[in-house]
Amino acid sequence: MSEKKQAGGLQGVVAGQSAISTVGVGGIGLNYRGYDINDLAYKCTFEEVTYLLLKGHLPTQQQLDELKTLIWSKRYIPCKLKQILETLPKESHPMDIMRTVTSILGILEPETKSGQEYDISIRLISIFGPALLYWYHYSNSGIKINENTGKDSIAENFLKLYHLKSEIDPLVIKTFDVSLILYAEHDFAASTFAARVTVSTLSDFYSGITTAIGTLRGPLHGGANEAAMQYLEPLRSIPQADQFLNSRYQSKQLIMGFGHRVYKKEDPRSPIIKDFSLQLSKTQNGDPTLLAVSQHIEKRMVEEKKIYPNLDFYSASAYRQCGVPTPMFTAIFVISRMTGWGGHIIEQRSNNKLMRPVSDYTGPAKKQFVPIEMRNKANL
Repeated sequence: MSEKKQAGGLQGVVAGQSAISTVGVGGIGLNYRGYDINDLAYKCTFEEVTYLLLKGHLPTQQQLDELKTLIWSKRYIPCKLKQILETLPKESHPMDIMRTVTSILGILEPETKSGQEYDISIRLISIFGPALLYWYHYSNSGIKINENTGKDSIAENFLKLYHLKSEIDPLVIKTFDVSLILYAEHDFAASTFAARVTVSTLSDFYSGITTAIGTLRGPLHGGANEAAMQYLEPLRSIPQADQFLNSRYQSKQLIMGFGHRVYKKEDPRSPIIKDFSLQLSKTQNGDPTLLAVSQHIEKRMVEEKKIYPNLDFYSASAYRQCGVPTPMFTAIFVISRMTGWGGHIIEQRSNNKLMRPVSDYTGPAKKQFVPIEMRNKANL
């Protein structure tokens, strides 16, 4: 048995090489393919970042226009998938819907040859929102929505379909679009690593994405934004926030939306989404109380625990002010991270090796086998 001790959860263990993103490497923060996350969030659209992550470079205007047209053409929901979505109970978690959509598409539109990764990635990015919202509206009100709203962006299409409106506040669209950029990629995060492990066995693309969705569902990964909103929602004053924090401190419970396994101080994505959440709080439909409570919790956590908010904390208030229900937060994460997952699957397949790590055995030493007729509690 090895005497070398590994950090829990493989923290700090190098599991492979990637040219897709840097996450706190060498003090340079978060970059996608070399581009700083601030530049991408404030100066790009999610569609541009999608092209960057999947193709390796930022698109020209012609390439971006072609991608937008492709996305528009790939939003249609097959009749058989609609029939399945109509049978799923409204109590289902949206993440289960996303996982099911992926599995069904893997059957209806299987990967049959090499080189399909880009097309399948765009198909999933395009259909995830419309399929989720088709299920949502049908299961709640019996409405069968028209999934395509024209050549709208991913963000605008989602918001129009959810709210069933033809016009959406531009700031809401921009906030949603920025959130997609911020969630798009994050190196070997748990779900991404899970996808790479799956496809390293030479399994198909859809199986890799299904694995990733299942991994992202947990509150210690993608579900943290939902968990943050669940405790923020009932807090409508600073005293209530203090009471909540003091109770969590006393019971030594995690405060979801704070801390990060890689970033030792501030998550570089957090100030960006906080900026947009703050902008929304000043609008007619904003929630300044939610922002005040959030900022108070952040202040105390930083000053008293030296723990900084991650992307999930202010994403919760941003999504809430976009009018999106809490159970959909992590499903939106899927739409975004599909770009990173696609890029990583392409990269994994370009130089594939089966991922098969080993463990440090901590079980008992070798035992003498005892026949069943001779066994008793004493010799087991």
